Amino acid sequence: MKDYGDNLFKGTAWYYSRYRPIYSSALIRYLRFKFSLDGNGNMLDLGCGDGRLSLRFSDWFEQVVGLDSEPEMIQEAERISKEIRGKNTEWLIGDVEEYKRNNNMTFRLVTIAKAFHWMDRPRVLDSLYEMIVDGGGIAIIDNYSPNEVLLPWQQIVQEVVKQWYGNERRAGNITYSHPTVSHEEIIPRSKFELEIHQLPSYEQIWTLDSIIGNHYSTSFGAKRFLGEKVDLFEEHLKEELLTIDNNGVFKEQINTSVKLALKTV
Repeated sequence: MKDYGDNLFKGTAWYYSRYRPIYSSALIRYLRFKFSLDGNGNMLDLGCGDGRLSLRFSDWFEQVVGLDSEPEMIQEAERISKEIRGKNTEWLIGDVEEYKRNNNMTFRLVTIAKAFHWMDRPRVLDSLYEMIVDGGGIAIIDNYSPNEVLLPWQQIVQEVVKQWYGNERRAGNITYSHPTVSHEEIIPRSKFELEIHQLPSYEQIWTLDSIIGNHYSTSFGAKRFLGEKVDLFEEHLKEELLTIDNNGVFKEQINTSVKLALKTV
C-alpha cells in the first residue's frame, strides 16, 4: 500500500464540487432497491469527498455519515449540506479505523465511490465487516475501465496534460499506479460475498470550462502543480480542443460499475 501523504487532494475540493459529474439516478434507484432502503438504519460514505453521493440518500436513512481524509472535501460537504438544509448528516475527517475506535454505530449500507483504489483494501474490508448489519453491505462504485478507448477530445486532453504535467501521474508526494489486483479479486478474499452490477451508461456533456475544472478536481491534475503556468496551460488546452469542435461542446458515455460486498445472514 503506497503512502501518498496528506496532500493527495489538496486544492481540488472547490473544483470537485462544481465540475465532477453527478451520480446517475439509476445508481440511487438500484441501491435503494438492492438494500430495501426504507428510512431506517444508518449509512456510511467512506471517502465521501464533497458528499455528493451521501446527500442523495439522506431521505432513506436515520443517519448518514460522510468520512474523508481531506479537510477541504469535508468543508465542501458541510457547505453543501447547509445549503440544502440536510439535518441527518455528519461529516468527519479521518479513516475507517479511527472512526471505528471512537464510535459503535452500525450501518446497513457503506458506499465507497471512486475511492477504493486509494485504500488498503483488505484492511478496510476487514474493519468494515463488524460495522455492517446482517443483510447489509458495501457498494464500491467506479467508472474505471482498463480497456476503454479514448474519444478524440479525450486523447487531446491527455496529450496536453502530459506536456504540462509530465508523463508520470503525480499523486500526493509520489506517483500513482493503478492496483494490479482488481476489486473483484479482493472482495472474495474477505468475509464478504461478491456481486457485480453494471448500470446503463449515461451521456455527459462537457464544455471547455468543465473539462478544465474536472481536470483540476483530480489528484494528478491539481492546479498547484502548474505553478505560474496555469493561464498558458488553459489557453493551450482550449486551443487544441477547439480544433475538434469549434463550439467547445463535447460528449461522453459514462459507464458505472457497482461491486457489492455483501454480509449475508
